[in-house]
Amino acid sequence: SLDYCVVKIPRWDLSKFSRVSTKIGSSMKSVGEVMAIGRKFEEAFQKALRMVDENVNGFDPNLKTADDVELTEPTDKRMFVLAAALKAEYTIDKLYDLTRIDKWFLKKMKNIVDFYMALESIDQHDLTKDILQRAKRLGFSDKQIATAAHSTELAIRNQRIDFGVIPFVKQIDTVAAEWPASTNYLYMTYNASEHDLTFPSGYVMVLGSGVYRIGSSVEFDWCAVGCLRELKLLDRKTIMVNYNPETVSTDYDMCDRLYFEEISFEVVMDIYNLENPEGVILS
Repeated sequence: SLDYCVVKIPRWDLSKFSRVSTKIGSSMKSVGEVMAIGRKFEEAFQKALRMVDENVNGFDPNLKTADDVELTEPTDKRMFVLAAALKAEYTIDKLYDLTRIDKWFLKKMKNIVDFYMALESIDQHDLTKDILQRAKRLGFSDKQIATAAHSTELAIRNQRIDFGVIPFVKQIDTVAAEWPASTNYLYMTYNASEHDLTFPSGYVMVLGSGVYRIGSSVEFDWCAVGCLRELKLLDRKTIMVNYNPETVSTDYDMCDRLYFEEISFEVVMDIYNLENPEGVILS
């Protein structure tokens, strides 16, 4: 069986249009999509939400208010109404009746909100190694933990590193262990105890442009592709960090190491500290 979970979420730029319906139906309205990989659904789901919108910290129950009407209609923001409803102590059965979302997913989402509420009830100084480890395994970012515990992202990051709570790099096994497979598809997870590969220096790290949106599409990704090709001609080993499955830059043969990860301060610094590249290029 596969040891990883993938979550894909479309991006809708509906807020840029006035008088447009936000209801999601059979007509295509998305302008792009993201792909997140983790060892648990909660981990991959929260990663994906941050990838879709950099202004979102994860499955945040404080962004919207619980509303039965909004829960019955699939919209681009229903996930956050659902988070608010879970915080307002809606039962799984009631949410299932309103949303028709499978109870398995609702229970996983409840795990996230329950832990978020627990974080809100404690101070940063009360954060133990065990609490931080559990938070990271549920996909919480440092910024998300900081918001809940009334602290700052850097303070949480330093505390986490002091405790030795760091992510591990895993390879995607494309054949589900049917036979030995070595791929350059990588992701980071806290639900592990060792790395799948070593980190020799000498790489150049290229950061992709993320999800397609209105005003940023394939032409920006092509800048990253051109950069990778030029580095290859110069016999430089390359690392690509991106999370858009539609792009050319995330093709397996474009670079030596492909991290399907968030492009955020926390994750890029984690990769940088592990890989220790000779340089970083922003595309």
